[in-house]
Amino acid sequence: MSVRIITDSGSDILPGEHEGLVVLPLSIMFGMDTYADGVDLSHEHFYELLVEGDDLPKTGQVNPFVFSQAFDEAADAGDDVVCITLSSKLSGTCQSAMTAAAEAKTVVRVVDSLNVCVGERILVEHALRLAAEGRTAVEISDELTELRDRVCVVALLDTLEYLRRGGRIGAAAAGVGTLLSIKPAITIEDGEVKMLGKARGSKNGRNLLNEEVERAGGIDFGMPVALGYAGLSDKLLQKYIADSKALWKEGFPGGDLPVHSVGATIGTHVGPGAIAVAFFRK
Repeated sequence: MSVRIITDSGSDILPGEHEGLVVLPLSIMFGMDTYADGVDLSHEHFYELLVEGDDLPKTGQVNPFVFSQAFDEAADAGDDVVCITLSSKLSGTCQSAMTAAAEAKTVVRVVDSLNVCVGERILVEHALRLAAEGRTAVEISDELTELRDRVCVVALLDTLEYLRRGGRIGAAAAGVGTLLSIKPAITIEDGEVKMLGKARGSKNGRNLLNEEVERAGGIDFGMPVALGYAGLSDKLLQKYIADSKALWKEGFPGGDLPVHSVGATIGTHVGPGAIAVAFFRK
């Protein structure tokens, strides 16, 4: 029996990006307008709306009915399911999946990624590799659960504006930070967003990212790696890549790194210009 991999759009994987992967959209609400993330709201349009609006959008979880439909379709095709969700500490989506799984007509294993965005992405991509090798749903979910603590995400923000608008820092702190060109670095730890440190200026910020990669123990290039950028341009990420060639030479000697756009789930809070790196620790 084959295994179908299902995830949510918190992974920032677009529908059709990976053959056979099912991506269920979260809902994104700008005022009275509600969109299906990655379906009728592209990442590009999201950032246009984000920059133009005064208020931050709200994100809605994937509900149990949507998961039930996806699980039923897998059952009808004779497939078991491994469902990988964004962190249960950031969204109720994982609980929705578990609720639907309890009534599923096939084997469904739900894996809480304890991550989001590019961190969730690389766990999904590893699951796809395991499924292609013919591993069972139980084997895949057990391995993902064991490996998820090795997933490391480090990100650098270009602006404090969206942390201020989301109420995570005060206006005075944001104003001083902007004046001094403070670039905060964040990570996902135990399923939640944590502050790593602050750097003054973009160059120091990029150095801080590399220091955090080294502190994590280095990159396992035998596993999936992903780099992400928030906004309409990957210019800042490409600058980081160019300045950090030595870091990537071992795994990507040709320089063709896996670069992806960051969507609404994290983009709402970090704003345009943020860059992120996700990898499995050695």
